[in-house]
Amino acid sequence: MMQPLALVMYERLLPGTQLVNRLQDLHYRVKAVTDASLLLTCAQQDKPMLVLTDVMSTRQDVCAAIHQLRNTPDTQHLPIISFAPDNEDSRRDSARAAGALLAVGDTALLAHLPELLERALQID
Repeated sequence: MMQPLALVMYERLLPGTQLVNRLQDLHYRVKAVTDASLLLTCAQQDKPMLVLTDVMSTRQDVCAAIHQLRNTPDTQHLPIISFAPDNEDSRRDSARAAGALLAVGDTALLAHLPELLERALQID
């Protein structure tokens, strides 16, 4: 059976690489993207099961990339989990407003990743 693909967009190395490693431990294939402007193209070409985005970027508007994913017909179905430092509530709120299904702090993301994945992948 083929492992599901998770598309992970991050700029901060510590939570990004930890997330990639945890996803691989959970038997996901992972494609890392460091440029938010490539997120839509990668999602269209690679057809991931879900997208995880770090909204703490000093160079890019990650929320605009989330909005683009959510408003493009062939990617609008993708569950998006966004994350930011625990003290960045406004960034997580912006990610939700842009279309992220879940927006959590770094600590919660790593501590509860299996549960967050399960919730994001639920079919209503």
